[in-house]
Amino acid sequence: MKTINKIMAGVVGVVCVLLSLSSCNSIPEKATPVAGFDINKYMGVWYEIARIDFKHERNLNNVSAQYTLNDKGNVDVVNSGYNYRRQKWEKAEAIAKFRGEKNVGALKVSFFGPFYSGYNVLAVDDDYNYALVAGKNLDYLWILSRTQEIPLDIKSKYLEMASQIGYDTSRLTWVKHDKENPYLKGK
Repeated sequence: MKTINKIMAGVVGVVCVLLSLSSCNSIPEKATPVAGFDINKYMGVWYEIARIDFKHERNLNNVSAQYTLNDKGNVDVVNSGYNYRRQKWEKAEAIAKFRGEKNVGALKVSFFGPFYSGYNVLAVDDDYNYALVAGKNLDYLWILSRTQEIPLDIKSKYLEMASQIGYDTSRLTWVKHDKENPYLKGK
């Protein structure tokens, strides 16, 4: 029985070490979050212009995110989009928290209980109209805008930044915005 307890303690210890190491990996190696970040200016509706596709957003167009600050100083997140295969609107809610200083665009977001992943604002213009956001690694990238379009110069700048970090920008899915999102009513 003592041997089993020692084995279990060892397994739990290894799992804890691996979890702590993986939580440090919340941003791609060559990426740097924005300093002087103003969370209040970031609140509101953002339209997804492009993303590296992944299973939770696959087959979605008309994607947007609404961010609101809650009384605890965290960010309530509502992501929504139209699944063109299923022909229905989908919505996911999450919570985002700062990983460190509140003036640095390094957050963590959770859609699934206690599990968090990196949400890193790598670039945002002075008026907070356009943003480049990285996930925890080179498989997660978003270009966001306050409108359903983005100027060519901003798009080019963000694509260049992403490439320099190591992203394969040919993997980006360019999001269509051709339907009115019912989750944005009253924005």
